[in-house]
Amino acid sequence: MNFELIKSVVELVQQFMEQNEGKAQYSNDLHGFTEWINAANQHDFENPDWIGKESGRSSDSIINTLLIRMNRYAKSYSRSAVGSSVFSSQDDFIYLISLKNMGTMSKMELIKHNVHEKSSGILIINRLLHNGWIEQAVSPKDKRIKNIQITEKGLAILDEHMEEIRRASRAVVGNLTHAEQMLLIAVLSKLDEFHDSFYRMNLETRDLLNTVYKKLN
Repeated sequence: MNFELIKSVVELVQQFMEQNEGKAQYSNDLHGFTEWINAANQHDFENPDWIGKESGRSSDSIINTLLIRMNRYAKSYSRSAVGSSVFSSQDDFIYLISLKNMGTMSKMELIKHNVHEKSSGILIINRLLHNGWIEQAVSPKDKRIKNIQITEKGLAILDEHMEEIRRASRAVVGNLTHAEQMLLIAVLSKLDEFHDSFYRMNLETRDLLNTVYKKLN
């Protein structure tokens, strides 16, 4: 029996009773206790602390910093996952997963989907073609466009290393609860949807920042 857990729960219940005494804000039962815990968690989400907050550092600044840090953590875990595999980088299996999940795509569609510069995306695609993990064919709708799809060899190599990839993904999620994961997915999806349209529109023109800034202001 986990006595430390029981002790923590008892202390939490005692804290609930003390705070609720005289105020009767919550019913003195399991339902009221649950509401109290949810309210406390909601307060943490609505008014979080961050380094530099008291000295005036904005939420925009800390969000940008945290996203950059998370990207670096994710890259580190991915490098560990592919370190002993046949993949040259995390981009190899990310492109393969994109093709597996979304089906045949043009080169530019795949590059834009993975938010890469054209030159970087072409290098990745050429590497995958060289390894025989993807194949290309002229689009029946437009002879100027080459469509690419994952091959059986690509599916096999992806399946062979999928557990390592999943382990890296689980490491990124860290200690988030299921509810926190769902909230994060919703928030990041909203951000991704906002930025994706501008990125696709301005991939070649290099004025992405100005376009987004004008939209926000």
